[in-house]
Amino acid sequence: MVRRPLGNHHLGHDTLLVTSDATRTGPAADTGNLERLVSGARFVLWDFDGPICRLFAGHRADLVAGDLVDWLERRGLRGLLTEDERESPDPHAVLRAVDRRHPRSDLVEELEERLTHEELRATASAMPTAYADPLIRTLTAVGVRLAVATNNSPRVVRTYLTGRGLLPCFTPHIYGRTRELGLLKPDPHTVVRALSALGAAPSDSLFIGDTPSDCEAARRAGVPFLGYARDERKAKLLRDAGAETLVDSFEPLLRLLRSPRRP
Repeated sequence: MVRRPLGNHHLGHDTLLVTSDATRTGPAADTGNLERLVSGARFVLWDFDGPICRLFAGHRADLVAGDLVDWLERRGLRGLLTEDERESPDPHAVLRAVDRRHPRSDLVEELEERLTHEELRATASAMPTAYADPLIRTLTAVGVRLAVATNNSPRVVRTYLTGRGLLPCFTPHIYGRTRELGLLKPDPHTVVRALSALGAAPSDSLFIGDTPSDCEAARRAGVPFLGYARDERKAKLLRDAGAETLVDSFEPLLRLLRSPRRP
């Protein structure tokens, strides 16, 4: 077994990465920001793919993107995408590219439905993020209200959460991709929808995400942001996007919630 170094790791001057051993080994000041984020949150909004699960753990996203490109080419639409867009490993990038050229078209609607179908297939082999399930259940148990704000299809989110027995923790507050693809994050649309439906003030809320677009959507909605970075590459992207507090595990949050010092 490979053991990670213990303690907290600072990524630049303003970003704190709190590891799973942070509350045991790091100075109290190092976890203060994390504790403030958690203790002040009456509402917690989650991105889906990343913080809750790795949706494409067994059904690779780059292959899905390639299938979307192949489908366009079979329809004689190869020239619709640039070479970089055709090579993108992100199916959302392909979908967005087509929408920029043909917004709200039947072509975009059909392509989006094909992506939703692939996301639904991916739920069967999705990998739960470590500690996410117990954190969701613990937040619910202590009275925190939850929502999902994602660029994935809400049908996909409901399917996955149902399989994990977690849907009651979120229902009905699942806000995802619609036909208006211009409203995908980093646009704050799904975050604002969630806040409005929950009756939540941004200052009483927390958004947990793992991408720069999550960080930007939270900033534009005025919601405190906690970045989940499962590796150094993700951490650097989030740090460069302005995330101030990162975790590489949700275990420190569980410790804080279960602490007898918590009000």
